[in-house]
Amino acid sequence: MRGHLFTQFVPGAAEGQALFDQLLNLFTQVMSMNGGDASEALTILNELDNRYGITNAGYGMGDFIDDLKEKGFLEENPATGELKPTGAVGRKIKNDAFEDIFSKLRKSMPGGHKTPHIGTGDEQAPETRDYQFGDTFEQVSMSESITNAHINHGIAEFYITEEDLRVREREHKSQTSTVLMIDISHSMILYGEDRITPAKKVAMALAELITTRYPKDTLDIIVFGNDAWPVQLKDLPYLQVGPYHTNTVAGLELAMQILRRKKTRNKQIFMITDGKPTCLKEGTRYYRNSFGLDRKILTRTLNLAAQAHRQGVPITTFMIASDEYLKLFVQEFTKTNHGRAYYSDLDDLGSFVFEDYKTNKRKSS
Repeated sequence: MRGHLFTQFVPGAAEGQALFDQLLNLFTQVMSMNGGDASEALTILNELDNRYGITNAGYGMGDFIDDLKEKGFLEENPATGELKPTGAVGRKIKNDAFEDIFSKLRKSMPGGHKTPHIGTGDEQAPETRDYQFGDTFEQVSMSESITNAHINHGIAEFYITEEDLRVREREHKSQTSTVLMIDISHSMILYGEDRITPAKKVAMALAELITTRYPKDTLDIIVFGNDAWPVQLKDLPYLQVGPYHTNTVAGLELAMQILRRKKTRNKQIFMITDGKPTCLKEGTRYYRNSFGLDRKILTRTLNLAAQAHRQGVPITTFMIASDEYLKLFVQEFTKTNHGRAYYSDLDDLGSFVFEDYKTNKRKSS
């Protein structure tokens, strides 16, 4: 009687591709967390492989590195052998962020920002109405108007009067300009909790949502620490926290400056932070105080919140910290701006931002 015959397992193309996809997901996650250092990311994956055996005899880390280069995820400097990520890595990180946060909500996305108001938009509505003084000729539905003329006056002697004309409405679609502020102060990685990676993930998903679903909207992303500056979407996956204080004033000033240049009627600011403002810049000097709420810094911050309200710019604050005295600051800031505030943990941050974006669109239309 012949027993079982055991042979060496060599994974086929499907198994190899599946393992490559799993390793690629790990690789891009590490790349997002370490600032885009490919060599460090591969070193970490090798350590994980040695400890947990994430590859097998048929497909090893060397095969994975070769595939990364062959599939266009890595570029190798022929002179130094240095490996650098290509744009494909950043695109995958952004796409994964979108899928992770919004995939469960896709079926509920209306995708159009439709409002109950009639305007001069570029999309025709199915409904028609009687002609009114001031309607343009382009709005007249000729087929329905001719049908009315036939019904009202007969076919033998055809003519059209103003009473026969039917006008097709055009749907107005709101446009919104959003500035997303991300806190990159040192507290975003303090106490062993990584808060910057979820914040970046939300920003990438929101950008993907706007560009794919709401192409007429605009999104600008800025970061703020001791100072504030804009970041391009391609650089967002590799954004890092620095040894910074929290200059919320600089972030708000830059956000308002950006929005003043926008022609859209609806404007808003989203701010993701985990702490209180602790820094101001006065000329070339930084004024800092990390011990409690500094009245001088707080007054400047609240003045900007009031200024944004006067200019019709609501600010939504997503506070990813639970300290009671920080909540009091956010409540005062929100009351001054007449905005909104969410006290979110890291797991729910994406849902909060997405839902508030949709809510603001409906309310601002």
